[in-house]
Amino acid sequence: MSTDRPQPLWQPDPQRVAQARITRFQSWAAEHHGAPADGGYPALHRWSVDEPDTFWKAVTEWFDVRFSTPYARVLGDRAMPGAQWFPGATLNYAEHALRATDTRADEPALLYVDETHETVPVTWAALRRQVGSLAAELRALGVRPGDRVSGYLPNIPQAVVALLATAAVGGVWTSCAPDFGARSVLDRFQQVEPVVLFTVDGYRYGGKEHDRRDTVAELRRELPTLRAVVHIPLLGTEAPEGTLDWSALTAADTEPVFEQVPFDHPLWVLYSSGTTGLPKAIVQSQGGILVEHLKQLGLHCDLGPEDRFFWYTSTGWMMWNFLVSGLLTGTTVVLYDGSPGFPATDAQWRVAERTGATLFGTSAAYVMACRKADVHPARDLDLSRVQCVATTGSPLPPDGFRWLHDEFAESGADLWIASVSGGTDVCSCFAGAVPTLPVHIGELQAPCLGTDLQAWDPHGNPVTDEVGELVVTNPMPSMPIRFWNDPDGSRYHDSYFDTYPGVWRHGDWITVTSRGSVVIHGRSDSTLNRQGVRMGSADIYEAVERLPEIRESLVIGVEQPEGGYWMPLFVHLAPGSTLDDTLLDRIKRTIREQLSPRHVPDEVIEVPGIPHTLTGKRIEVPVKRLLQGTPLDKAVNPGSIDNLDLLHFYEELARKRS
Repeated sequence: MSTDRPQPLWQPDPQRVAQARITRFQSWAAEHHGAPADGGYPALHRWSVDEPDTFWKAVTEWFDVRFSTPYARVLGDRAMPGAQWFPGATLNYAEHALRATDTRADEPALLYVDETHETVPVTWAALRRQVGSLAAELRALGVRPGDRVSGYLPNIPQAVVALLATAAVGGVWTSCAPDFGARSVLDRFQQVEPVVLFTVDGYRYGGKEHDRRDTVAELRRELPTLRAVVHIPLLGTEAPEGTLDWSALTAADTEPVFEQVPFDHPLWVLYSSGTTGLPKAIVQSQGGILVEHLKQLGLHCDLGPEDRFFWYTSTGWMMWNFLVSGLLTGTTVVLYDGSPGFPATDAQWRVAERTGATLFGTSAAYVMACRKADVHPARDLDLSRVQCVATTGSPLPPDGFRWLHDEFAESGADLWIASVSGGTDVCSCFAGAVPTLPVHIGELQAPCLGTDLQAWDPHGNPVTDEVGELVVTNPMPSMPIRFWNDPDGSRYHDSYFDTYPGVWRHGDWITVTSRGSVVIHGRSDSTLNRQGVRMGSADIYEAVERLPEIRESLVIGVEQPEGGYWMPLFVHLAPGSTLDDTLLDRIKRTIREQLSPRHVPDEVIEVPGIPHTLTGKRIEVPVKRLLQGTPLDKAVNPGSIDNLDLLHFYEELARKRS
């Protein structure tokens, strides 16, 4: 047996393992459903993918899912796409999200924080009452099951109330953050034709007020299906003519009426980033999201009524929907509306301190920014309640793991670090947090329960300890029931199932290690292929951005018409840094020594900034298209980019090279 297996960065102590909800679930499932009593998480996971009907039945029983009409079976047709979950069953997502009112009426369901860092609680009783009042008003406006209700809202309690009231009446929720411009919002909302729009007059970010009344007026003009517009005066302005006032719609003391809908009834529409065309309008179901999020939050994230759940997000990102689902486990949800780094880089940690967060969710980019800014969260703040720091959005580099661990270890904390990866497409995680497993630097702990995650080579063979395509070989309840306006399902099929028939291909490069952990290497559609050796862009970012002079980077592999391959590395430098021969040499040496001599870039080019999607992910494929000579208007959907001006640099570079 090899003696050089790397030691874990963190190992849960026996008490944490024994108290974890996933441990109790395994013991109960062993007694009631034949799950393996021994073998820990790996055995439980194997059972969950080998016996999906029994596993998901156990999940619904463990979490006491209320089916108002019983299901005929757990999994009808199990083919992908098109798997049928719990056919015959009816239920309501919002009913489950508000159940904790029965036992904790006067405790906070929501804690709302803005840039003043004052904390405003919303009790379970108040939340339920507002949802009941608004649901009744939506019905009075003629909203019926299946009608779309939209929100142009920041991360505020009103957005949660509007989502839950929409779900209560069987409507279909969809939202965008108010930093999205009118075109970006219309690219999304016009596809689904909403009948109601909830909107703010503006929002506060970075210490400034941003008036959005002109944008709202444009949305009203360009969404002809709207029957009602609801005004939320976040900046204190008067309601525009023809709009309804939020406070009037939520003033009644009304017990909510929960429409009992089929398991696969649509709950919400999420959107892909849409960098190269119209965003995909992804429809997920009430039942599918309910059971997937109960599993993910209640077992993997180990959340319960005593917890406070904070994730830095906006309503334009699936993590907001995931955050709201914390209510399903009776957990207090922390909503932060503001800049991630205002008034200082440690802003998110201060929110965690102020609210007593037990699970602190953020981006890998924020962790690395804190490290570079010499922030010391656990030393300078009281973060004693934080049990877990979770990251997503991009892979957390090894230095991020080490920094988090060391910062908290110095204060004596036993911090569980959970790097997780999933997608808007399933509004959940494929791999990530397991409270009973060790954490290894640079790795996600394991594939999630019920998720048969594998790495496949181009021939469709599973590989271990090798880079392959991320595939999921069995259906998950939260997989899309369809895309909007995709009547024959062809767009849905082509997005995930055209490479390996009947198997979900997600578009990420991963390694599944022989000890069961997972490493994410970046998007497979922007793979770097030098002399037959493939590498994910994330590996290069992780190495290069360790250098203090590099604020951010972007690497592109461009196939040339004559058969050549050009691989430039674009770098956005930290203030005061210069791309001189010394830095150039350090960049190339870093990649050569830490990664591969074949992936030393052909050129290192300083840029004014790195373009991102509206949810903060670097865009690689549109830049690659620009560098291959595709016109800007065909290479990218301008409404999907955070700073379109940055793309002109790459467009001009392509013109000079042609």
